[in-house]
Amino acid sequence: MELVIDANILFSALIKKSVAAELIFNENLKLYAPDFFIEEFIKYQELIIKKTHRTEGEFIQILHCLQEVITSVPEEEFSEHLEEAEKISPDKKDISYLALAMKLKCAVWSNDRLLKEKQKKVVVYSTEDLLRII
Repeated sequence: MELVIDANILFSALIKKSVAAELIFNENLKLYAPDFFIEEFIKYQELIIKKTHRTEGEFIQILHCLQEVITSVPEEEFSEHLEEAEKISPDKKDISYLALAMKLKCAVWSNDRLLKEKQKKVVVYSTEDLLRII
């Protein structure tokens, strides 16, 4: 199953051991994210290290692991869908995720209830939904 993974799923998976952390490495999932997700992790590196009680080396190792299982997609590859995504997105932070999902014709993995309920163009699966499916 192909999915665009929301950064909040990644952050929560890193901060606490969870089912989401296990699902990220599930071989039945092919994950995609806008390429800025790497920048987001680096931007919040100190916070993530503090909350996870990990070292900087462990953080970098985790980042490399995520880069191996998540295909990073540059914005120019899904830019033709940004305008439509902006119209349907309940939050401007979700526009790129929706646009990428439209480009790939796949669902988004997010626990954002508004994203799931306020637009109907893109299917949104929560972690709980994925557990039932997989």
